[in-house]
Amino acid sequence: MKYIVHFCRILVGVLFIISGYIKLNDPVGFSFKLEEYFSQGVLDLPAFMPYALAISIFVVILEVILGVLLLLGFKRKITLWSLLGMIVFFTFLTFYSAYYNKVTDCGCFGDAIKLTPWESFTKDVILLVLILILMAGARHIKPLFTTKWNIGLVLLSLALCIGYANHVLNHLPVIDFRPYKIGANIEEGMSIPEDAPKAIFEYAWKFSVNGEEQIVVTNGEYPSVDGDFVGVETTEIQKGYEPPIHDFTIEQNGEDRSAQLLKENGLVMVIAYDLAKSEIDAFEKIKVRAEEAQKKGYKVIGMSASSDELSGELKERFELDFDFYFTDETTLKTIVRSNPGVLVLEEGTILQKVHYNDVDYLQFRDDVISPNFDYALKQSLDSIMVLDQKYRSEGTFDNWNLQLAIDSSNMAYVERLFKSIGYPGKSRVGGKTSVAAWYVLQHSNKIASYIDLIREAAEQEELPFRLYAMMLDRHLMQQNLPQKYGTQGMSYFIGTAEEVSVIWPIAEPEGVNERRMKAGFDSTVEEYGKDLFGEDFEYRTYTMEEIKALTN
Repeated sequence: MKYIVHFCRILVGVLFIISGYIKLNDPVGFSFKLEEYFSQGVLDLPAFMPYALAISIFVVILEVILGVLLLLGFKRKITLWSLLGMIVFFTFLTFYSAYYNKVTDCGCFGDAIKLTPWESFTKDVILLVLILILMAGARHIKPLFTTKWNIGLVLLSLALCIGYANHVLNHLPVIDFRPYKIGANIEEGMSIPEDAPKAIFEYAWKFSVNGEEQIVVTNGEYPSVDGDFVGVETTEIQKGYEPPIHDFTIEQNGEDRSAQLLKENGLVMVIAYDLAKSEIDAFEKIKVRAEEAQKKGYKVIGMSASSDELSGELKERFELDFDFYFTDETTLKTIVRSNPGVLVLEEGTILQKVHYNDVDYLQFRDDVISPNFDYALKQSLDSIMVLDQKYRSEGTFDNWNLQLAIDSSNMAYVERLFKSIGYPGKSRVGGKTSVAAWYVLQHSNKIASYIDLIREAAEQEELPFRLYAMMLDRHLMQQNLPQKYGTQGMSYFIGTAEEVSVIWPIAEPEGVNERRMKAGFDSTVEEYGKDLFGEDFEYRTYTMEEIKALTN
């Protein structure tokens, strides 16, 4: 019995320390798992969700300390009862998850060792048996050292755990067990080998034969049965190969752009799974580093599961010169344990990954810069953008002749650019400056001459597509034709007093909001009308004949 107890003591103590350390290396990840357990449909304890991280840290440190206490043989009684209470709780939890198929991975060993729910339950049952053996032979558990030494070693273990937890919370896990670790290639992580095992399914076909139910089981082929088909039940009897990365997308306007973006020679991802929960002040530093990366030719994107409204507010608040894309929240939480965090990639391979506290340590190569980037041109266009709004922003006509003279000068400069280099877009002058030439053209009478150039720039992502949509609508309206995206409105005076505000007629108005969404607008035509004419505006469709009647 003595030797059995010693064996169980070492095995249980080491397992608890290893399990605790792996989770201590990534307490944020374990807190996500606890949130999953606390959520509705599992344990239905949403009140505990805000405290998931604190509970995570407490549990993993307790797990390590109990393992240390057991190996030292110190405070035997409280250690054994604590171990028993913890393992009984986790055995119940893993059984509940396995039986009801609620949580597919318990997180017992973090991302280092993935266990199925039933494997987790089996592991806990074994540990429960071992701990019961320890309780039965508790008299054989003797302290290894004197009380002072034992206390000192326990306190040292506690201090190391607290220090380690503080470090990984303010930086990133020291050991990254996830498929998005530094050095991993995302596209390769999503690929399936040709010789990978395929999923095998069993099909139970139900037929009614002469009024009686008959079931025929096959592996996929439709059976030949002389009867009426009723239904089929499908059962997966062997899982197929699942690549390490199987849920990664970078979406914009419902389109997955990941294949294109992962080809970039230099890509900076600013990841914030939930902007409402982000460390917002961190974006001040991120903005500086993002601008530095862009100057060196890197493409910078934001990735979040938050709404366009939240990302738009953030961009406006910090004047961020990069777009946000949509990615699943769970995927973003897996990629980096920081909200926000930053990754640097080269052709899909992760070269750097940092916590928001460590963005100063990011390094950007000088040879990534696009050969087309032109700083002098960027400065000129930035100046033109200021001039374009100089008197227009006042909202009065006091200096309108001055603004018209500026517009004429600006347009002459922009036309020379169009003829010499084409549209000065994002790759040449940066995203923020890429709109300058568009504004100048939008305020001119020469849209018809360059609308095709604007379309090409938008299709090549040198310019936001929604700006092309606005210019196309203005172009169509100037030709007295129905617009496409509902961006143009007019006000008409009937008689001497009554003013009528309208959205210019739209071709195929029933599909306008879907077209607006695909083009990148964040409001419906009804909402846009209220923004344009005031809250009292009620949108209605007009025909060209009705507009002509208003102008007569």
